[in-house]
Amino acid sequence: MVLSICGPHLGGHLVEEARTIHAEDAAMCRAIGRHGGHLIAPGANLLTHCNAGALAVSELGTATAPMYLAHELGVPFHVFVDETRPVLQGARLTAWELGAAGIDCTLICDGAAAHLMGLDQVDLVIVGTDRVTANGDVVNKIGTRALAIAAHWHDVPFYVACPASTFDSATPTGADVAIEERGGEELTASIPTPAEVRVRNPAFDVTPTELVTGYITERGLFGDATGFHQGRV
Repeated sequence: MVLSICGPHLGGHLVEEARTIHAEDAAMCRAIGRHGGHLIAPGANLLTHCNAGALAVSELGTATAPMYLAHELGVPFHVFVDETRPVLQGARLTAWELGAAGIDCTLICDGAAAHLMGLDQVDLVIVGTDRVTANGDVVNKIGTRALAIAAHWHDVPFYVACPASTFDSATPTGADVAIEERGGEELTASIPTPAEVRVRNPAFDVTPTELVTGYITERGLFGDATGFHQGRV
């Protein structure tokens, strides 16, 4: 929406438009929660990666929305939270959000996820995403691909929660997405590292659609990219 209002009333209209956008975003997150909440069985152990909660979106977040609504309904469950290196969004944000909401959660290092799956201690993975390409590939925080591979190997359902608008029909596959590489200081700032050591710091990765059990959107729960695409219209 383009505002053509000028003068002293512009500020008020901008605030009104911002509130409308926020309300729409909150409703979208709640709808994602409704469509994904039934996936959380009583006593389930979930696992999530990075931060897709209220600090990233609005109200209930995306990946966390099914958790919040299941918690509201009194469903007992537990969430393993990946620390999400190197910036630790899981440790600094997601674990704090879930804990503040009274949701039982445990922080783990990223490398522990596959180990816990091997012990049959993870029943379900739910992550958010920054983009879903036309074929269903998922572009998300670095470490998501490894988590999806581990889940696939251990027969753990792997769901991606996101708005339908995340679907990018103009980008054929994840291979067509340029992955941002950030400065090495994100890794070395808190870790004693020899000055001569080279650092690579890709910020995101691509999870192939074949590793995704389903996509949870405000339009419904879809088992493949075709359904996801159809759910947008």
